[in-house]
Formats: sequence, C-alpha cells, structure tokens
Amino acid sequence: MISHPSRHCTVELQALPSRIGQVRRIVSAQLRYWHLDPLIDRAALGVTELLSNVHRHAQPDKTCTVEIELLLDRLTVSVRDHDPRLPVVADADPLATCGRGLAMVAAMSESWGVRPDGDDGKVVWFTLPTTASALKAPLRPARRPVAEPARRFAEVEPVGRAPEHTPARSAVVG
Repeated sequence: MISHPSRHCTVELQALPSRIGQVRRIVSAQLRYWHLDPLIDRAALGVTELLSNVHRHAQPDKTCTVEIELLLDRLTVSVRDHDPRLPVVADADPLATCGRGLAMVAAMSESWGVRPDGDDGKVVWFTLPTTASALKAPLRPARRPVAEPARRFAEVEPVGRAPEHTPARSAVVG
C-alpha cells in the first residue's frame, strides 16, 4: 500500500534493480497527480541514482525509504537507508559508466545533501524548484558539490537548511 497525503509520499523497498523501475513509476505518477509534470524526468533520474547507490553500496541491507514532499515552492526527494557511512563524491572520468551518480544529482537539482540518521543510517536528499518560472527554465550547467571537512556530513543548499523528514505513513514495495 502506498500512502500519499496531499503533499507527501513515502515508499519503503529493497533497493533491487527490479524495484527501482517501480519506484520511478510511483514518483512519476505522484508528480502527475500534483500537476508537476515538468519535474518528472529530473525527479525520476535523481531517485534512480540514489537508489542505485543504495543497491551498490549500502550495508548491512538494501532496505530503504524514498520520500517525496512538496512544500511551498520546493519538491524534496530523499532516500533513507541503514548504512551510516556517508557517500563520497568522487571525480569520475566523463566516460566512466559508474561513479557519477551524486554529481548528476548535484547538476540537475536546486540543492542536495546528506545527513546522518541516528547511529544506523543516513538520508541523501535533493530539491527541485516548483515555481512557474523554474518549471520552464532549462537545466543549468553542472556544479561541483561542496563538502566541509570539519563537519560529519556534506550539505549543498543555497537557502535555509535541509528539511526534516518525518514520514506520516509509509508503504512497502516488494
């Protein structure tokens, strides 16, 4: 069962290749329901990259929660997993077939970041603007993510701080 209160949707799943396509379709359908069709491609790409990272790297398991939330002029997509290790953005060769996921998320989003989630996990998130002018604007050139070595987490956000996520209801896929 999938819950989608007016502006919030949560899906719990195992980050397996067969499930990633299902979550892309769920995200796309939810954005259509919210009349945010112009954001579908970017949100689906971002959630695919984040779920692929969970599939490739998360330990001890591949269980994760995807949340999408619409607040005022911003859509936030986040993926929570049970691995406390924070991702490292690597300089990947432009022709590499892997290792560019977070750089792609950074390039197509308004802001993104990662934060610890208790002692046993983390949340990786990105935001997309939902204002009428932003929905019509083309993608901007890729930017390098900023990491502050003195902190325990990296955060890139031009305005405010990362939204707090508290799932109201959740769903289980597979």
